[in-house]
Amino acid sequence: MRLPRAVVGLLISLSLSAVSFAAVNPASCSFTTFSAPAGYALAQVNDVTDDGTVVGQVEDLNSGAFVAFSRSAGGKFTIFDAPNSAFTWFSSRSVSGVNVGSYLDNGHIQHVHGFAQSGSGFVQVDYPNATHSWLYGINTAGVVVGSFSKNNVVKGFKLDNGKYAVLAVPGALTTNPQAINDSSVIVGSYSDGMLDHGFVWQNGSYSAVDYPKSRFGTVLADVNNAGVIVGNHLSSDHAYGFIYKNGALSKIVYAGAKNATVGGINNNGLVSGQIYFTGNTNVGYTAVCK
Repeated sequence: MRLPRAVVGLLISLSLSAVSFAAVNPASCSFTTFSAPAGYALAQVNDVTDDGTVVGQVEDLNSGAFVAFSRSAGGKFTIFDAPNSAFTWFSSRSVSGVNVGSYLDNGHIQHVHGFAQSGSGFVQVDYPNATHSWLYGINTAGVVVGSFSKNNVVKGFKLDNGKYAVLAVPGALTTNPQAINDSSVIVGSYSDGMLDHGFVWQNGSYSAVDYPKSRFGTVLADVNNAGVIVGNHLSSDHAYGFIYKNGALSKIVYAGAKNATVGGINNNGLVSGQIYFTGNTNVGYTAVCK
């Protein structure tokens, strides 16, 4: 496996339009839940691939370390810890089984690095001359998106065939692309200094996506090849998942839970995320939602 590390930057800052919504109703979902393997606790559940593999991060209850995981549709967990890392997480996984994510190194002055991993292959991805780099999404062609921090400013990037393109929502203080589909539609979030807002980048234009009356903001987590988007809104002390399809929003609700978050959606419409209960317990899930 090879993932080019390149040196070309291109600033994309184009017009930003807004999307508005009517009332949001619950989605009708059929959930399958799962727990972390013995000795671990789920920290975050992110993407789900077309074969049902889920990726994210778990905490080692013995050492306290945070490490990445993948979980097959059959329930087999694989744990991964990046070399010389303080903690590691997987954000997304391609159809060919390439995991992308980030890790915090254990240097005296610590830095975050993006990476791609498959089997024994591991490639570190650092935006040129950045202080920190994060990888969040990958599509079938191996195009990746992520963020970088330089001079205390956070912007996004797309890395395609060895070339970096900077993604910066006009007027935003930070831009964080989270996912890219096979049509090069990119979703993520940006901050205006007050709130986080979801964004969609398509054909050279940005659109803002805000969950109605969200007190603390909106974050878009993933987009599949049909253009269905999932994300979370921050309306209290918790995040709440939603689906954005055909111009309408529907919220993810699990009966008896405090809240449910969304981490990803695959091309079959399968959604992944976490369900949180009282007592600070949580489980992961995959769900088919209508």
